[in-house]
Amino acid sequence: MAVDSRRVVGRRKLRFQNLDQVVEDAAALTADPQAATLGNWSLDHLLSHLAVAIEGSLDGIDEQAPWFVRLLALLIKRRALDGGITPGVRVPKKLEARSFPAGGSAAAALERLRKAVARVNVGKMQARHPFFGLLTHEEWLNFHLRHAELHLSFVVPGVR
Repeated sequence: MAVDSRRVVGRRKLRFQNLDQVVEDAAALTADPQAATLGNWSLDHLLSHLAVAIEGSLDGIDEQAPWFVRLLALLIKRRALDGGITPGVRVPKKLEARSFPAGGSAAAALERLRKAVARVNVGKMQARHPFFGLLTHEEWLNFHLRHAELHLSFVVPGVR
C-alpha cells in the first residue's frame, strides 16, 4: 500500500547551499546500511530521480505538463524555488516514465548523481522546465537544491 507522502512524520529538515552538499548527503546515506526511507521510494530510486532531473536541466526535457498545470506552476514558482517543494505533488503520466526510474543499486544511482553534478559545475542549465518553463541557471540550481531537500528528507540515517 502506498504511503501518503504529505502525512509522513520523522522526515529530516534539510537546507542545501550547493549541489556538492547534496552529493555528500547522498553518499553518507548510501554508505549507511541502516538508512531507511519513510516514503514510497527506495534510496536508489530517489537518487536516480535527482540525477535525471539534473541531466534534464542540461540536456533538455521534451515532455511538458499540461498548459493549465504550467499556468498554476507560475503562481507558486518563486515560493517553490526559494522556500521548498511540498511533498505529494502528482506528476502527469507522460512525465513519469522519464522522471522516475526505479531499480538498480544505490551506489550506481549515487555515481549517476555525481556525474550529473559534475556536468553542472562546468556547464549551464538552460533547458525548459516541464512545469515552470524557461529558468535561468540560478533558478535551475535553486530548483535542484529544493528538489533534493524534498526527496532526501524522506531518508533517515541509522542510529549509531
